[in-house]
Amino acid sequence: MHPTDTDADDPQLPGKDRNFVTALARGLELLRAFGAGEEYLGNAELSNRTNIPRPTVSRLTYTLTQLGYLQHNTHLEKYRLGPGVLALGYRFLANMGIREIARPHLQKFADATDCNVSLGGADRSDMVYLETCHGHGPLIIRLDAGSRLPIATSAIGRAWLCGLSEERRQQVLQELAEVYGNEWPQYETGIQQSLKDYSQYGFCLSEQDWQRDISAVAMPLILEDGAEVMAINCGGSSLRLDHDRLVNNLGPRLKEVANQIKQELAPRYRPSR
Repeated sequence: MHPTDTDADDPQLPGKDRNFVTALARGLELLRAFGAGEEYLGNAELSNRTNIPRPTVSRLTYTLTQLGYLQHNTHLEKYRLGPGVLALGYRFLANMGIREIARPHLQKFADATDCNVSLGGADRSDMVYLETCHGHGPLIIRLDAGSRLPIATSAIGRAWLCGLSEERRQQVLQELAEVYGNEWPQYETGIQQSLKDYSQYGFCLSEQDWQRDISAVAMPLILEDGAEVMAINCGGSSLRLDHDRLVNNLGPRLKEVANQIKQELAPRYRPSR
């Protein structure tokens, strides 16, 4: 049985914020429901994933289809993401000057280390790759822009956490604890270790935490005096990237890359006269 179609019945939405447009939020939740590799979803599946009543889902999918954000397959009676979503994504990336500045540095580092080197930003409980560059080595997994990694277990996610203010970090940790439930203590232990690593080295490690055959080093990119925090990482096969190489080679070199990117970005963030 689905809950009644009221704002109060949706646990994901703020209940007392008069400026919060529930219909808009629900429409965006439907778009978020499409996972990587899932081409088509029906109204029932969308309703189950978002906890939005099915009659409301039907109206929202109709509207999103009319606007080009969804495409409807009449044979399957299901929906897939439309070109409107891709257009928004490209506009977002096109407006991020940091990608243009960061990419040459990331690619140079990837070529020199035969690793996967990426720039990412946070989205809920995940980090999303905004730019990624590949080396020529034997990577176990080749991730591209748009790939998502969990904040709690990935080096890039933990580095992002390290770059936040203490108040904001505690808020995010509480949100992650709600996401992971009973499994949270084991993830929190890894995060606390990353905070110690960052304090000691100036970067974070993930040694076979995200995936057993992947290890990585990462550090935050703290921009505009903390107004914006992103992160960069360098990862590859754990057979090649042992602890010594991560700490004494890749980590210090990644810090140099981050400093180069920040130096080039600095003029963009200076107030115009």
